[in-house]
Amino acid sequence: MNGTLNKVMLIGHLGDDVKMHYFDGGNCIGRFPLATNEVYINKQTNEKITSTEWHNLVVRNKAAEICEKYLSKGDKIFVEGRIKSRQWQAEDGTTKYTTEIQVTEFTFLTTKKEVDGLKTTQNLEPKGTNFEAPNPAAPENDLPF
Repeated sequence: MNGTLNKVMLIGHLGDDVKMHYFDGGNCIGRFPLATNEVYINKQTNEKITSTEWHNLVVRNKAAEICEKYLSKGDKIFVEGRIKSRQWQAEDGTTKYTTEIQVTEFTFLTTKKEVDGLKTTQNLEPKGTNFEAPNPAAPENDLPF
């Protein structure tokens, strides 16, 4: 293989609302944490164990504005992007490092409000990946994608 590949695909729940940062010239970025879970059974204790991994996500410009408008803490989202590491100097002079997922594509899967509404009105709980709520971005002509 002649080339390399830096691609990430995640399905998880937002750990917080999208935090926006605006720059001169009209550009902006949105940042939010995404939690992915691994569930397994401890063979020795027969106990169900959930391991959560946190990912720092970054979306830019129009995509950031769409995420800020339609997503909130607890919502489930599918994202594709690439891993990017960066460093900066903190106010105390120390060098800080972080690894982020720069999102290139995303799909809203469920919102916390929709799932809570289904549980309350229909007494239903989503089961695995088969549950898919309507896209909160409707009507279709409202978004640029």
